[in-house]
Amino acid sequence: MGFRTFTDRDGRRWEIRDRSDREWEFVPDKGNPGPARVVERPDYETDPYELSSEELQRLLDAAPAPRARERKSPFLDC
Repeated sequence: MGFRTFTDRDGRRWEIRDRSDREWEFVPDKGNPGPARVVERPDYETDPYELSSEELQRLLDAAPAPRARERKSPFLDC
């Protein structure tokens, strides 16, 4: 089965993947330079295909902004 694609109000395309029973991931599709976002799945629906574009936009808007991870350099002596 394929993943649901969704175009947000800014015209960016996202692919919606279910990570677990509780989380969905909005993954940037072609031409979308944004980072992936993880959202909590709504309690009333388990299938992203059953949600309207407006509901998906609300989930994306409520998603926390991704944080940059600090990576340690393997070349530094610590």
